[in-house]
Amino acid sequence: MTTTTLDERIAKPRLLDRLVVRPEIGALLGAVVVFLFFTLVTDQFFSGSGVATWLDDASTLGIMAVAVSLLMIGGEFDLSAGVMTASTALVTATLATQAGWNVWLALFASLVFALAVGAFNGWLVMRTGLPSFIVTLGTFLALQGLNLGITRLVTGTVQVSGMRSTDGYESAGFVFASTVDVGGTAFQISIVWWIGFAVLAAWLLVRTRFGNWIFAVGGNAQSSRAVGVPVVRTKIMLFMTTALAAWLVGSINILRFASVQANQGIGLEFQYIIAAVIGGCLLTGGFGSAIGAAIGALIFGMARQGIVFARWDSDWFMLFLGVMLLSAVLVNNAFRRRAERVRR
Repeated sequence: MTTTTLDERIAKPRLLDRLVVRPEIGALLGAVVVFLFFTLVTDQFFSGSGVATWLDDASTLGIMAVAVSLLMIGGEFDLSAGVMTASTALVTATLATQAGWNVWLALFASLVFALAVGAFNGWLVMRTGLPSFIVTLGTFLALQGLNLGITRLVTGTVQVSGMRSTDGYESAGFVFASTVDVGGTAFQISIVWWIGFAVLAAWLLVRTRFGNWIFAVGGNAQSSRAVGVPVVRTKIMLFMTTALAAWLVGSINILRFASVQANQGIGLEFQYIIAAVIGGCLLTGGFGSAIGAAIGALIFGMARQGIVFARWDSDWFMLFLGVMLLSAVLVNNAFRRRAERVRR
């Protein structure tokens, strides 16, 4: 009698092996733990209004975290992402309220501005070879100064308001700042934008040639260039994607709240990066998930609002943030090593 064994190269991988190669699995487990914890701690957390609140909290952060995750997978950072959300909102608000532009035209102008800054960041990083950390830190400082200086020059204050009386506000507000009624509870349209953006980014990342390029340039730019990957174009497009997301978030904020502060958005860039890392992105590039980044933002929203619902001191959120970041880095590294063994 003879026996045959199945070649391990063609054997069907175990369920556990299939799961560990997914960068977002750690974030998903973390999200379940946070959800169950606050559901047990406070009754309001899982109510209709509670769910709407923490989803709303996570939505704009999630839009940016998804875009930042693509950039990080591509091996770069953008420290100007947070202040860019304020810059685009200020451009829209200033043109609409001070220059009398239709809101849709002002939104288009702010979109062009955002894409131009994103393209400049990408071009400068690739042209000079400087770390994107340094280049975008310079952009961050420049935009911060422009926001404050131009706002003071135009309005005499550090705030631009009065959007509700501008031409085109109602139709633009419906697209970017309306609510959707679900079971008698109003959910912000920003949640829909967040989900749509995450799904689109995930499809782009795993189903298109451009997604393959993103992983390639983040893993090894020199080897990617040698096999014909357009490294410069890919990285510039990634910076422009982050700027596009900042424009979307800035548009949502200005149309929802009808005013914007010149110092808004400062410091948020670190939250975007942390959410992406919690979602499975490595700081070294070449590994990560857009869906994972969206889940990382969800963890943010649940934890921040869960602490409020539980009536704890909000300072505990920063402790949670630090613990989550360190845990995510350790878990991501462990999953990556396991994934590499599985793929062999």
